[in-house]
Amino acid sequence: MSSDTLWDALTGAGRTPFRSSLHCWVGDRWEGTTWTDVVADAERMTAGLRRCGVRPGTRVATVLTNGPHTVRGLLGVWLAGGTVASLPVPARGMDGAEYTRQLSSICAQLQPELFLLEERMAGLLDEDLRSALRVRTWESMAGTGVVDATPPGPDEPAFIQYSSGSTSAPKGCVLTTAAIQAQLGMVTAMLDGRPGAETTVSWLPLSHDMGIFGTLLTPWVNDWTLHLSTPERFTFAPRTWFGDMAEFGATMTAGTNTALHLGSRIGRSTRLAGGLDVRACIVGAERTEARTLAQVVESLGPYGFRPESLMPAYGLAEATLAVTATPVDEAPRHLVVDSIALADGELVEVDAGAESATAVVAAGVPCAGVEVLGAPGDRLGEISVRSPALASGYFGDPARTADRFVGDTVRTSDLGFVRDGYLYPVGRVDDVISVAGRKVYAREVEQAVDALAGVRRGCTTLIATDGSGRELTLFVEVRRRLEDYRPLAEAVASVAMAKAAVALSECVFLTRNSLPKTPSGKIQRHRCRQMLDAGRFEPLATVRLG
Repeated sequence: MSSDTLWDALTGAGRTPFRSSLHCWVGDRWEGTTWTDVVADAERMTAGLRRCGVRPGTRVATVLTNGPHTVRGLLGVWLAGGTVASLPVPARGMDGAEYTRQLSSICAQLQPELFLLEERMAGLLDEDLRSALRVRTWESMAGTGVVDATPPGPDEPAFIQYSSGSTSAPKGCVLTTAAIQAQLGMVTAMLDGRPGAETTVSWLPLSHDMGIFGTLLTPWVNDWTLHLSTPERFTFAPRTWFGDMAEFGATMTAGTNTALHLGSRIGRSTRLAGGLDVRACIVGAERTEARTLAQVVESLGPYGFRPESLMPAYGLAEATLAVTATPVDEAPRHLVVDSIALADGELVEVDAGAESATAVVAAGVPCAGVEVLGAPGDRLGEISVRSPALASGYFGDPARTADRFVGDTVRTSDLGFVRDGYLYPVGRVDDVISVAGRKVYAREVEQAVDALAGVRRGCTTLIATDGSGRELTLFVEVRRRLEDYRPLAEAVASVAMAKAAVALSECVFLTRNSLPKTPSGKIQRHRCRQMLDAGRFEPLATVRLG
């Protein structure tokens, strides 16, 4: 991205015309158009938006689904002067009533002038919510006419990113135009992409920061071709991710650790239509596992995928998106440490074959202009970030803003350490469970259990069910039903003891897709607890241990 303003970069004003194109998966096929036509269509939406009350400073709520109308509408709202408030899409396991309550709660605080969404999403809103909000579809704004562009100024709010709620109820990060522009500049520099010469493939939800800023706006402002699939298509057929990469000769992509595990299995079960020429595959949104990276190279290496293409990164919505990333053309690095000592905040390197060994993957070095603070190299600390792309706070929540945003830094609530300039994220503060007076990282136990035969990878969660840590329950989604679950429960308990020196009280075995997840694939631990308290799980078996 050049020194153009964000709006000049998105509209192509004052520069060489766009040469690249946008292709969206619609129904069962690709629909393509040039970025130039995307901009023209967005401009022709502004009159309709203005008639619906969108003016400078107006808050417009939306559910950013992966579709061509949404992409055009996003720019249209900005050109009409509005602030886009991106609300979460339904999480896995969330029924219509629960989703309506979530949207109602957010909108009661947000007080949007307008609620926009694709026609196919309109049915998710019940009559009470429709009557309380001014609901319109993106499609109804198309071709309504052009008004003079009045986009948000540099220091004005342009976007409110409501989190998907992996650790708590969604909260809205307020991002100025300047913060977004700074972030897109960072990601562009991080990727070292060639203007007008890269091709990106993505299925990531636009409602997630990786999707909207990483794989939509970054290609857009750099005039890269984008093939935008959908989370639903990926969930139904994970092989389509790298299948699309091979078909379109993609050089850029991004995804989560869990998605990489699922998507890269294509090389084992079927063949790709062609080779892979991937310059950068950003891996973020959750802790990256060394074994996943090794699996990707093993499965896709025969198609030309290189270890140096993998770019573990770290970021958060409070910093717009990226904070650190592995340099281009550098293979990921990791440290093997003792997991029990790690829970006490100590970094003790051990042999990879040690029973309590765990691999911590580096998430790269700080992006240009970013400082990572509070994560010393000799022990764990809470990561704090100073960045020109920081949010200005949480919408309508001054108390939480004052707690997390301190001066020109943000406290991330993530734990990690810096070694030789590289950040090693370990886990969330919220993932730490106190057991008999000591700390246990739930994710260390979960990752170890994920490796057991019969367990669905990325589908386990550890919860202290009595509030004191004396009763620890591990929820496990299994690959297939068993006649007797005790042997698997005992194997799970053995792994938990070896990795974290904790004794499980019980294992609860569940069918596929029982655990609630965010659209990007992270388990919502707080919703697991709510579902447990409400008796909403229907376990295949519950095995008491000890």
